Amino acid sequence: MKSLSNEALIDSYYKAIDLKLDREFVTLLLVEIKRRKLNIAYFEAQAN
Repeated sequence: MKSLSNEALIDSYYKAIDLKLDREFVTLLLVEIKRRKLNIAYFEAQAN
């Protein structure tokens, strides 16, 4: 997880949700996002 860039982590999180991957995997991604104190809304705004 630590080798993923912040952007790749956020992208992976949203893709995992879209693909309806295992809930535990999505939770692991979210835990890492929170550990890094990333603002998901910021990345969403950058994508639009």
